[in-house]
Amino acid sequence: MRASFTGRQMTLAGVAMLWLAALSMQAVAAGIDAFFGDYVGSANVVDADGTETPRDMSVSIHETKDGFNVSWTTTTYKLDGRVKDEKFSVDFQPSVRPDVYSAAMKRNVFGHEVQLDPMKGEPFVWGRIEGDTLTVFSLFIDANGGYELQQFDRTLADGGLDLSFSRFRNGVKSRSVETFLQKE
Repeated sequence: MRASFTGRQMTLAGVAMLWLAALSMQAVAAGIDAFFGDYVGSANVVDADGTETPRDMSVSIHETKDGFNVSWTTTTYKLDGRVKDEKFSVDFQPSVRPDVYSAAMKRNVFGHEVQLDPMKGEPFVWGRIEGDTLTVFSLFIDANGGYELQQFDRTLADGGLDLSFSRFRNGVKSRSVETFLQKE
């Protein structure tokens, strides 16, 4: 016996197949190598009080022997004419969790790279890839037990990365910025 389908049944089956294909494509996370490159841009950083400060930004994401490195620079232009440069660099290694990376920011007595200690005022840093976004988190614990959490979302975009940065102090957003970083 041969099965026959009406035009409507074939259309519904086709739509269902396209829908399932789209879902499976969304579920596939970009590998870290999709983020490799050098990116530049500028934006106005918005503080909790609404003031804006212009900044130039760059980020470099490259493969290392045991994982990858994220290095970034921000140049802040102060109202009084001063210019302040800050540079950061963090090596990441795969963790036992898929698409979650631990930071290797110092070496222990055995020469192995390990996390910093947030109870000593050092940042606890980790990263993850979710979909087409690489997120780097930095957690700081202050002397009174309060905290600051910084979140850098770098999302793959045509020609570069969309950057979204937020800083939270004890659960309250204190600073944010969103911009596009052009791939060089």
